[in-house]
Amino acid sequence: MSAAPRPDPPPPPSPGLSAELAVRVPQLLEAMRSVGSGLELHSTLERICEAAATLTDARYAGIGVVDEDGDALADFVFHGVDAGTARRIGRFPDGHKGLLGALVRESAPVRLVDVTEDPRSWGFPDHHPRMRGFLGVPIRVSGEVFGTLYLGEKRGGDLFNDYDVNMVRVLATEAGIAIGNARLYEAAKQRERWIDGSVAVTTALLSGGDAEDALQVVAERARRLSGSAAGIVLLPAAEGGMEIVAVSSEQPSDQLGRVVAPDSEVIAQLLDGRPVFVADAATDPRMLSALAREYGPIMALPLQSGGRVLGALVTPRAQGERPFTETERTLAIQFASQAALALMMAETQRDRERLAVYEDRDRIARDLHDLVIQRLFATGMMLESAQRGSLVPEVRHGVANAVDELDVTIQEIRTAIFALQQGPAEAPSGLRTRVLREINMAAVPLGFKPGHRFVGAVDTTVGDLTGKNLIAALREALSNAFRHAEAARIEVVVDATATLPDGRPGVRLTVADDGVGIPAGGRRSGLQNLKRRAESLGGDSWYGPGIGEDGGGTTVVWQAPH
Repeated sequence: MSAAPRPDPPPPPSPGLSAELAVRVPQLLEAMRSVGSGLELHSTLERICEAAATLTDARYAGIGVVDEDGDALADFVFHGVDAGTARRIGRFPDGHKGLLGALVRESAPVRLVDVTEDPRSWGFPDHHPRMRGFLGVPIRVSGEVFGTLYLGEKRGGDLFNDYDVNMVRVLATEAGIAIGNARLYEAAKQRERWIDGSVAVTTALLSGGDAEDALQVVAERARRLSGSAAGIVLLPAAEGGMEIVAVSSEQPSDQLGRVVAPDSEVIAQLLDGRPVFVADAATDPRMLSALAREYGPIMALPLQSGGRVLGALVTPRAQGERPFTETERTLAIQFASQAALALMMAETQRDRERLAVYEDRDRIARDLHDLVIQRLFATGMMLESAQRGSLVPEVRHGVANAVDELDVTIQEIRTAIFALQQGPAEAPSGLRTRVLREINMAAVPLGFKPGHRFVGAVDTTVGDLTGKNLIAALREALSNAFRHAEAARIEVVVDATATLPDGRPGVRLTVADDGVGIPAGGRRSGLQNLKRRAESLGGDSWYGPGIGEDGGGTTVVWQAPH
């Protein structure tokens, strides 16, 4: 039996190709494994850069991420440039000009012997490393261009060859898959964070906290979720325009209480219920204030519910930061809708509390008129009758004094009745009167009227903005005393002759009680609100021992420049 014929051996590979593949294929597999080993988008891009540089023996690598419009770079990730050099280079390419900008619109790999001689090159910025050899390969995700992988300056002075191009193209394909997965993961995590933020806003309101606390939560959450330099909440102002009522910022801000004029195009759009997106506030003609021009991209969203605009939420990013993506805009609009619901509920709560106060004031006024004054008047008549029947001069004189005191008391009670029946619009607008109004309103839930004292020309020396914030601080302090202090005595002092630590004249509000004091570990959101208000005006706020026995209770001090 003859043996089966043996198959012919494969032809020997080309000498140079076999050696190249023997080295490159394991490197390519390792690079592909590294690229797909994580889900976080930015770290995935960094791994792609590092893997591509290792695979091609390039000194430098970078990925330019194309923006949503596909005509510029929204992000730039690099490898091979140390942090110090990166800081000296400054702002990285945005894809609007130069070779990198031209490659944003290229669909095929680009290989250059000397990048400096290409007519599309605008030259390198100061402090940029020297670079000649260049290779650019597009990265596609689900058929769409995600960005371009850039490689520069092969080690040893060699040029990028066909093997480099083919290997990087295979790596770019794997990178597209890894980036797609990372994008899905990032989108899911981002939606989860925005949902958690909406839940936090709702919880802050439904837990019975103050409306100002809820608005501060809205500002803080919006800033963190959107990656912005600040979160700002505005409400319609009585004189037109919108007033800044809550600010969250890493740096101290003096924006709280400021009113943006109604002639602003942005404010007009917000009041009309339309969102406003600004790519660069420094160059946008709609930005009227110098403060707004200090920022870069801005997202301004109306807080509207049931077709009614209740306020606005503004999240500005720092200059040079990337614009807001379409996904971020959509999530922020949904968040703003939830914040609008919080505002609506807060407004309903304030109306309910105001109505309860007015009802109590009406009842107290009726009781004073129908019961107290009538009894005092009857007592006065009895004393006058007794005076006429007495023959002792001392008795007659003493009774006459008592009758006079009763008349004065009746007049004071009638004045109090008039104040209780007076509507907010009817009251004079002086700061002294507004302080007294807050004290009188606080007397209803407290069950007693806090004492008060004014020092200096309160009405003439304290400005409108400081006065408005002082009233808000007084309201906050009295509310805290009612809800937490269990006090039997409260003293309010408004001193318009105070001098601030830096020597400026100012006004100092002091609210002292004899209650239980501030327990360790207790909520201090109200005190934080007071401090934020004061600091926004250049002042300060703090607390200390009260006026009870052995320093029992709490004394809250709030001060600001006139």
